[in-house]
Amino acid sequence: MITLDRLVNVLGGYGVRLCNRPEARAAWLHGVAVPDTAGRHVTGDLLLAIGTGSIAEAVRCAVAAKAKAVLVRPAPSGADGGSGDAAGSGADGGSGDAAASGADLDRQAAALGDRHQVAVLLADPAIPWSQLAGVVYGLVLESRETASGRGPTDLFALADSLADTLGGAVTIEDRHSRVLAYSRSQQAGDPARLETILARRVPDRLRELFQRRGVFDRLAAADDPVFVPADPEHGLTARTVVPVRAGRELLGSVWVTCERPPAGAHRRALADGAHTVALHLLRSRASADLERQVESDLIIRLLEGGADAVTVISRLGLAPQPLRVVAVRAHADGDQHADGDRRPAGGRRVGGDRHAALLLAFEQATTGFGWSRPGRSALLGDTLYTVLPAEQADAARRWISALAAELPAQVRVAAGIGAPAEAAELPAGRQEADECLALHESRPHDLPPAYDDSWDDILLRRLRAAVRTGRTPARGPVSTLLRHDARHGTRFVATLRAWLESQGDPAVAAERLGVHPNTVRNRLRKLGELTPLDLADARQRLAMTIMLAAVEDEPGT
Repeated sequence: MITLDRLVNVLGGYGVRLCNRPEARAAWLHGVAVPDTAGRHVTGDLLLAIGTGSIAEAVRCAVAAKAKAVLVRPAPSGADGGSGDAAGSGADGGSGDAAASGADLDRQAAALGDRHQVAVLLADPAIPWSQLAGVVYGLVLESRETASGRGPTDLFALADSLADTLGGAVTIEDRHSRVLAYSRSQQAGDPARLETILARRVPDRLRELFQRRGVFDRLAAADDPVFVPADPEHGLTARTVVPVRAGRELLGSVWVTCERPPAGAHRRALADGAHTVALHLLRSRASADLERQVESDLIIRLLEGGADAVTVISRLGLAPQPLRVVAVRAHADGDQHADGDRRPAGGRRVGGDRHAALLLAFEQATTGFGWSRPGRSALLGDTLYTVLPAEQADAARRWISALAAELPAQVRVAAGIGAPAEAAELPAGRQEADECLALHESRPHDLPPAYDDSWDDILLRRLRAAVRTGRTPARGPVSTLLRHDARHGTRFVATLRAWLESQGDPAVAAERLGVHPNTVRNRLRKLGELTPLDLADARQRLAMTIMLAAVEDEPGT
């Protein structure tokens, strides 16, 4: 069971596009149907229009099957309209879809689908039905989600089954010690298990305990179950944990409360359960990785421009509303984790790889299916970009805070937020987010800046960069005053800046400098003697303001 939104996101990588009814993306798909050649009635939320002769026939079959959506694969150009592969119609007839252009097919499919209230998905004719059907059946019938994010809900049934067999409370965790599923039964449960389930991850104090006892090291090194004795001080009854592994890779673990290590049939049942969990996690990860890849490719197309932005936004499942680009960089500050190995809760090294923190941020930003996440993300170079529906900058800041809160304590996040933009304006939004990110990195203790309220700082940074890329005037007024201040310890540059920023008011400038207004007047007179300076000329004042902005980071300015 998944939503049409997620199915469209994944199938987009196979050239499938949704032609109509974007509101149907929220619909849940519980089953798949295929037209029966013997004429028997079939039902399903999604109809694969295999063997239909036109788009119109495919839609009619979908209506008869009570389907919410239909997947149609038009015949390749030049194919016989009666080839039996949704070849088609210009209305409700059978004139042959293959003769129509892609745009005509989309319009035709949208009109037919809207008329019968069915969402129509058109597939690339080059993709075989066997491949499309494999992906669809795998997603609709096998893909699931747990409260903690990714992972099949079948794991809860498996946890219940193991608990019944083993006579203890079962918890299934991923390699980051996050809870994926747990048994309903609380028999032999304890406060430590309840705390773990409520927090959806193993608390740090328990991780430290398991680390000291060598539990994680033994899980990483072997396939044998590990018995963990009781520890009343930590609210912990005795339990056994077995690793969940795919080849040599540790995917997670299965924990069961028990008074003594399981033996015989109980030990075999625990090993079989761990093997079944591994298969579930591998299927879930393959689906998640494919979805991430499709999503990333679409986001990169949006941010680089040149794509049909409105179509890409639709394929991403984002509503047609103002969007913001959020740029994020993450790095580890070198502090060690509680287990002493600079690792986050799941054991992935942070300090040893300068990209690890960014990869963790990307994984967190893309955790959960498309319909359960507000934004869509991609990695470009050393930056995580997320396109986020957010009219107000505070909504984007809350998203950044939530992201940072889910990362290990030693990971530091810097971020910038572009202004609200339409789909076609997102490349400009990316530049704004990049510039705000640079501003945040220079002021790490401030809130992540948004272009809305930081445009003046951004403009000055742009002007400063433009000045520095060319030849800075070596004999201009500001350069002359800088050299004089450096040689004689005067404060002419600071005085000129204060006077310009005070719009020529000596009293305000004097307050900023902490001197008497007459001191400001005397300094202005003297600096006029040092270099040709017409403070009454608006163009010269503007040029000096830009020059001062370009050198404001230099000592004495």
